[in-house]
Amino acid sequence: MIDFGWLNIGSLVLGIIAWGVPVVSLMKDKKRGSRHWMAVSILSFSACGISLCFQLFYTYHKVVVQDWAALMDTMYAVSAASAVLLIVTILLNAVTLKYTAA
Repeated sequence: MIDFGWLNIGSLVLGIIAWGVPVVSLMKDKKRGSRHWMAVSILSFSACGISLCFQLFYTYHKVVVQDWAALMDTMYAVSAASAVLLIVTILLNAVTLKYTAA
């Protein structure tokens, strides 16, 4: 049997990666005209997307096992956290683009 709880941990780790990669890039590449901004953005958005997919898979698992109480208790927080993850990832990548792209 698969332990679906790992999807939440994986989602959290990937969310941290999605935010951490552009922050590290901004701290490391102080000069303008860095050529790595596109790879940084692709990695960051990929981590964000996979993180959100993990949350969808976990929600689907809860529907399949008909754990309606868990869904009702957590859906607001999961939706809000997903929106924050996406918005902050977009903003961080926009800042990275502004400060490192020539």
